[in-house]
Amino acid sequence: MTSKELSKCLREIANPEYAIHSQRFFKTGIGEYGEGDKFLGVRVPVLRKYAKKYSELSLTEIHKLLKSVYHEERLCALFLLVQKFDDSKHEKSVIYRLYLDNTKYINSWDLVDCSAYKIVGPYLADKNKSPLYMLAKSKELWERRISIISTLHFIKNKHYDDTLEISKKLLNDEEELIHKAVGWMLREVGKQDYKVERSFLLNCYKKMPRMMLRYAIEKFPEPERKKYLRGTI
Repeated sequence: MTSKELSKCLREIANPEYAIHSQRFFKTGIGEYGEGDKFLGVRVPVLRKYAKKYSELSLTEIHKLLKSVYHEERLCALFLLVQKFDDSKHEKSVIYRLYLDNTKYINSWDLVDCSAYKIVGPYLADKNKSPLYMLAKSKELWERRISIISTLHFIKNKHYDDTLEISKKLLNDEEELIHKAVGWMLREVGKQDYKVERSFLLNCYKKMPRMMLRYAIEKFPEPERKKYLRGTI
């Protein structure tokens, strides 16, 4: 099996009409976050099916696919990397390193969100978390998003400190996609432990971008949500 074979399969089922829709949805216009990205028009469930079919693809071939100009091929490569990471036969450190060495190709919110907490988070779970803090300081939007989304793995295991610390560091980020990501992770903390999220918000909510706050308090009771939004907590 080769990446060329998989790429050929995906291009044969490309849907130009859906590709145009995807280009709009992922903001590929001039000055937008996905500027210049190209799409084939292949839906996510189909990509997952092909990732399973080509599960024996080597890391070298997956790496080639990850460098594709086509968004869906990069997404499929990430599905394959997650599968490899979950397979105990493969060296997790090699996959983790390959992932962080190629963040320039993990350049959209869906690419980050399907993979960071399944590779970076689990790998660093029992290790020093300094790589996440380095990513949080990156000039690259997607690396900063990787830093916070990776912590979803910790949240699911009821460890919140790194999520909260990275959230503080990203509190004044200028990018809306970071506001949404931080708010989402804080909301996930609240699902596990409402008191932890509330304690964090009481100290920070007035400094938060509005979008971040809205995402963070989305599941709160309506009266409480209104107090946060009015700044009267």
